[in-house]
Amino acid sequence: MSDQNLKVAVNSALPTEIEPRHKFAVEERWITLDGARMRYLCAGSGRALLLVHGLLGYSFSWRFAIPALAQHSSVFAVDLMGTGFSDRPPDLDCSFRASAQRLLGFMDATGIASCDLLGTSHGGAVSMMLAALAPERVRRLILVDPVNPWSVHGKHLSVLLSNPLVAPIFLKLAPRVRILDEFYHRRMFGDPRRIPPDSLEGYRKPMRISGSYEYGLAVLRSWNRDLKELESVLPRIADIPTLLIWGTSDTAVAPASAHQLQQRLQDCRLVMLEGVGHLPYEEVPDEFNRTVTAFLSANSH
Repeated sequence: MSDQNLKVAVNSALPTEIEPRHKFAVEERWITLDGARMRYLCAGSGRALLLVHGLLGYSFSWRFAIPALAQHSSVFAVDLMGTGFSDRPPDLDCSFRASAQRLLGFMDATGIASCDLLGTSHGGAVSMMLAALAPERVRRLILVDPVNPWSVHGKHLSVLLSNPLVAPIFLKLAPRVRILDEFYHRRMFGDPRRIPPDSLEGYRKPMRISGSYEYGLAVLRSWNRDLKELESVLPRIADIPTLLIWGTSDTAVAPASAHQLQQRLQDCRLVMLEGVGHLPYEEVPDEFNRTVTAFLSANSH
């Protein structure tokens, strides 16, 4: 349907800190799952809204979104196991399915019977898998530039970096060559002028914890197999009200794949953000927050 596809032009000015009318305290909490500690942030009240970050991101990704979303929901922003300041258990199963099952365990442990689910990038793929495993526990689904079977980005890189000859070299060089993360971080934005000043260092902090890069490689090892499984389970989530948000200048997950994914979902609205890259919640937080809250308000019954 044509009214399901919207393109939003965004202001080229630098983003500013979100200043909601009502302040909400953001609490840092921890739970233990299978003997490992998992960190999460929570704020607000109302229906549960679970935020799932992307690969090598963590709850920090949502710092501009939490104050706005907490005005309408009880927000839970996790550090997935293996990332952020959560533990990095050895031999952690990092497949989409295993990550989704751990999130269901998180919901059980925190008393979340059902939730609205917002996932970005790799976290978007994990969110779709969670919804497929337990559709009765997901009221509405919001996917931001989600990894999906129709984007070739990542398919070849995953094969390269998980190669037994290449992986040890990557693990040795990646933490030491700072220009690498500067280069890839910059590519995540459609307009470098909109990169928040705290962004790069914020993502670097937990990457200094031992096991961080190993987690990334573990995710990539099952990447293509996981994408095939994800495609096979999408019919299970076709009826869940879904909002897709995509930056037209995303270099990590192909914007063209948004339409392929939308076609598999029966109740799906697509918003394309003109000139925005892979991290709209950082690059254009005001536009992002308005889009998400409008969707949640319109589908509140």
